[in-house]
Amino acid sequence: MRLSLYFFFFLLSKYYLFGQIFSYEDSLRGFLNENRKWFDVKYYNLNLDVNFNNRSISGYNDIFFNVIDSKCVMQLDLDKKLKIDSVVFNNNKLEFRRKFNSFFLTFSKKLEVNKNYKLRIYYNGTPKEAINPPWDGGFVWLKDYNNFNWLGVACQGDGASIWWPCKDHLSDKPDSMRVTCKIPKKLKFICNGNIESDSLINDIKRQTTWKISYPINIYNVSLYIGNYVNINDMYFSDNDSLFIDYYVIEGNENIAFNHFKQVKPMLKVYEELFDKYPFWDDGFALIESSYPGMEHQSGIAYGNNFKNGYLGKYPKNIDFDFIIIHESAHEYWGNSVSVDDICELWIHESFATYTEALFVEKKYGFESMLDYLLHQKKLIKNDKPIIGVHGVNSSGSKIDMYYKGSWMLHSIRNIVLNDSLWFKTIKDFYNVYKFKIISTEDVVKYFSKKLKYNLEPIFSKFLKSKNLPVLEYYFENNNNINFDLNYKWDIESKNFNMPISILIDSQRILLFPGSEFKKISLNIKAESQCIFENNYYLYEKLKYKKH
Repeated sequence: MRLSLYFFFFLLSKYYLFGQIFSYEDSLRGFLNENRKWFDVKYYNLNLDVNFNNRSISGYNDIFFNVIDSKCVMQLDLDKKLKIDSVVFNNNKLEFRRKFNSFFLTFSKKLEVNKNYKLRIYYNGTPKEAINPPWDGGFVWLKDYNNFNWLGVACQGDGASIWWPCKDHLSDKPDSMRVTCKIPKKLKFICNGNIESDSLINDIKRQTTWKISYPINIYNVSLYIGNYVNINDMYFSDNDSLFIDYYVIEGNENIAFNHFKQVKPMLKVYEELFDKYPFWDDGFALIESSYPGMEHQSGIAYGNNFKNGYLGKYPKNIDFDFIIIHESAHEYWGNSVSVDDICELWIHESFATYTEALFVEKKYGFESMLDYLLHQKKLIKNDKPIIGVHGVNSSGSKIDMYYKGSWMLHSIRNIVLNDSLWFKTIKDFYNVYKFKIISTEDVVKYFSKKLKYNLEPIFSKFLKSKNLPVLEYYFENNNNINFDLNYKWDIESKNFNMPISILIDSQRILLFPGSEFKKISLNIKAESQCIFENNYYLYEKLKYKKH
């Protein structure tokens, strides 16, 4: 049997790519291999019993799947800390073997193409605990202010398989899902979607079921268990009503009620920018958590302590809650428009972070938006490329995918210099790709076509290089009459086609640097009279030493 060279590398125990070492374990987690491609998950039914005393879970997950290609071996995923008791298919137990954080099922014969099947996985154990959530994935077991037990989970980077068995690959969203939990009767279980049932099952436990009715990235499936109080609200649009729920720890009702008044104006702004809130039938919810925030679909984790900015810190004249604005933006960018590999997570984070700036523009005006972007600019690290490595569960720069990505989009807006076209393009882009899985290539092609500008060199530079484009320049004194400005992009930015702007006596002049020096004569008496604007395009300057 012939093996492609590409697949051969995934068979190696370790391999080296783009200066990073990846392992076979990484490829099992991140690569859509033959044992994953042949089936499409349609629905999960997760049923758990949560034990606070020993911080354990036990239960089962039903996986309903459709066969795309007839195969016998199926790869699924579950953290090696958790024990698989059995796998049941057609009332028979299937043999399985475990490898790292994956496990493999072997069917007795190939399954029929285009047919739907169901299997059930029983499992139990003590899930990984998060050290620094939400950046570090896992369960968070705590006591709240009133000494009640509290449990939450975040797992974007680690994946849903750190706490339940699934096909843990971003390319395969289930169409819908149910989550059922048995918990101590004095607590409440909150999840994504809508509550379907809640009942006492004995003197010490209650059972609650939630239904998610939209496709969902499974890292967004979450649970919150605690002493919650529910605050209800409604948002109206085009004679339609959206149910809003705020779940807060008992005692925080009053501060939450007042602080969350900013939600409905935000929803209106996002509706104007993009479209209606995408998960309308599942409602919008903010759920108090111990960690700052996470974009759990229709059940956003909120832990910003009811303060504006980020934990009370924010740019001058900005008075909104960063967590609410940013995580809600992910309902559009990340939860509705999604990627199929974590290496392209920039699409989620860059668009959501840029949405913050657009929100500021809508609420406070254009100049405040520029101030907000300058605040974001200070956070750019230039530590590694924004795009990670495909197929090994490797994301790019964990900081620059937010702020450099936001500035990349802002720069493209100022290439176009046509705001009506720019806002229409973003809105149309969202509506074309909502509830779809996309790639960087889709973004580049769409924006290049609609904006009538070849944006491939610009996306490529900002996404694939850790370094910013560098403008090399020098002035020449022209017989003491005026100065000539000579300018070009550095050699690393070859074929880069982003313009820049300068100010001469408050007049804005657009320049188009290339890979060779260009010259413009300026009616100035001193170099300092030429001001390189830093509000519109993202680049660095280097004064060229002419030899």
